[in-house]
Amino acid sequence: MDENCIFCKLSNHVFPTNQIYEDDDFTVILDAGPATKGHALILPKEHYANLYELPEDLTAKAFVLAKKMASMLTERLHCEGFNIVQNNGELAGQTVFHFHIHLIPRYASDGQKIGWIPGKPTDEELAALRDEIAGR
Repeated sequence: MDENCIFCKLSNHVFPTNQIYEDDDFTVILDAGPATKGHALILPKEHYANLYELPEDLTAKAFVLAKKMASMLTERLHCEGFNIVQNNGELAGQTVFHFHIHLIPRYASDGQKIGWIPGKPTDEELAALRDEIAGR
């Protein structure tokens, strides 16, 4: 546990939370500044700054848990859609540097927008990017 990390403290019960799930590796709490009704956070109990630091076994467990929690929240809150969001780095929107997954139930009237403006690359640009990523 990182003594300077608020999410470490929240996931390890140093401060009170509105916890909705816990196991040996993770605590799931309601977000104190929710985007929508039922917005929750999956927090590992150990400190990892981001996805790149998270061990593969915990990465798998985190995303299996995200599916389980999304299903449970959808059933109990009767939401009409669901966003699962995980940000890495300040430029990507990460504000607390402790790996976490946002579980955001969506409702027709929630007024939230999670999206981007689609780019318009040419076929040649996509092929060049594919080759760069594949190491060709």
